[in-house]
Amino acid sequence: MSIPTEDQPEPVAAPPVGVDSEVGPGDDDGLLWATLARWRAEHRRFALLTVVETRGSTPRKSGAHVLLSQDGESVGTLGGGAIEYEALEQARAVLARGGTALFRRHLSQDLGMCCGGEMSIFIETVEPRPRLFVFGAGYIGKPLVAMATACGFEVTVVDGRSEWADPARFPGAAVRCQDPEDAARALDLAVGDYACVVSHDHALDQRLVQILIRRPLRFLGMIGSRAKQRRFVQRLRGHGHSDEEIARLHTPLGLAIGAATPEEIAVSVLAQLIAVRRGVSIAPGWETPSGVGPAGEEVDPAAIRPAQSAGAPDPATREGEGS
Repeated sequence: MSIPTEDQPEPVAAPPVGVDSEVGPGDDDGLLWATLARWRAEHRRFALLTVVETRGSTPRKSGAHVLLSQDGESVGTLGGGAIEYEALEQARAVLARGGTALFRRHLSQDLGMCCGGEMSIFIETVEPRPRLFVFGAGYIGKPLVAMATACGFEVTVVDGRSEWADPARFPGAAVRCQDPEDAARALDLAVGDYACVVSHDHALDQRLVQILIRRPLRFLGMIGSRAKQRRFVQRLRGHGHSDEEIARLHTPLGLAIGAATPEEIAVSVLAQLIAVRRGVSIAPGWETPSGVGPAGEEVDPAAIRPAQSAGAPDPATREGEGS
């Protein structure tokens, strides 16, 4: 055993974290915040537990945090013992239903702990940022990406034209200058993802929809008019897509707000994406799928709900870069 010297003071053991120890809020924050950032980057769903108030003797003080992932991994501590066990149980329930919760416990009266104090813990569900894939870097794509990024979407722009797929045009978004069909096949899409097809070419729109309509997406939309909608339904049926698959396609894209300019159309599209994200019901832009009968004949327009396109002109009339 070495004898401490003046240059080598005797080490002092840190007290264990437990029911009788009090640890400040910043003692393990470095690991916790690094984990939170990593989980966000990995699109993991988790709960953040925060001690918001304490009274008397408690194992942790206000500002202490714990993370609990949906798959059960936890980082941080509330001091161990019965309070941490119950807090994690409460967090699992919050994760199951979403949202937030606040609970308060007296450590001795409610939990039989010897501290004797009281703790209030706030639990919030941290949802992964929704991913939006925008196929088309043109006149509608640019404002749509800017606004969607500002509203919390993690946006990827896909376009095969280098002059349009310029990262400088899309700050805050990922840009893939790649053949859109190749990208649609290669992207690792998940059930919570969103995709909007706003390209400059009808034929490309159709090929992209045929690829994406069978991918696990929360939302798939395509810019266009009702005339384009009806033509696409006929073509999709001709390629063997079922009515159930076709009904997943939202077109005309965007809410019917009378939008006319590319920026206004982008607003209407983003409004629809936000409604889906927040679980708000909106009137569909078409009837089962799209007012085209089983044999491909068009239904009387008077029988179709008068919902309109978001305001985009018929893509058949677009000149050059029309999205």
